[in-house]
Amino acid sequence: SQGGPFAKGLKRQSIIKDIGGAEDSNDKITQRMLLLLEGDWLFNEEGFRDLRRQILNRYLRGDIPDHQVALFLLNDIIRYWRTICVDYEYKTIEEEKPWAIRNVKLVFSRKLLYASGLFCVALTADMRKERKRKRLEELFDLCPLDRVVHICGEAATVPLLRRYDVFLECIGDDTKRRRLEKLKENDRDDELFRQIKNEGHQFTLELLKLFETTFHSTHPIRRAIIY
Repeated sequence: SQGGPFAKGLKRQSIIKDIGGAEDSNDKITQRMLLLLEGDWLFNEEGFRDLRRQILNRYLRGDIPDHQVALFLLNDIIRYWRTICVDYEYKTIEEEKPWAIRNVKLVFSRKLLYASGLFCVALTADMRKERKRKRLEELFDLCPLDRVVHICGEAATVPLLRRYDVFLECIGDDTKRRRLEKLKENDRDDELFRQIKNEGHQFTLELLKLFETTFHSTHPIRRAIIY
């Protein structure tokens, strides 16, 4: 988007250094997280993979014990998700940007991106550091939806995919998309918005169900996402 975090070229060090602290702005978090969770290369594949590997090495730094959840990475993924949620309020209220379409995207595609990162960290909890990094690279090569299917299994994710199809159909329909873009916050009872929003609630429940069935109650990810 014009004026967004990817509106101009970035230097490699600007993404790798200053993770956390006063210099780690919303734009920098966005650049780093999206490069990891949904980035891909147009050219110079090796350069892209090397940059992603350097970022992962920052998160899986030398003192991380083997067989431990990648807590530094997990915390930044959680921080990014919460940043999106808080910024949604700012952009729709303070900047008066389209409300309903952003709400729908937050419930579906943004939440899926977050969940896919969360599931990747959980899957690699019991791996040695080098294997953890390599497995994360392999998983980040997949798009978020394929990532969740790969981790949780095709059969278990059928209900989730059906809910997501409703979102894709809505966003891909120009008439429906324009209608959502015109809605104001006091239009919450709009029939189309209520329909897609209800699907979003079910989509969230399906994600929660996958999390609970894929990662048992004693899995370290359960504690890590709360405390």
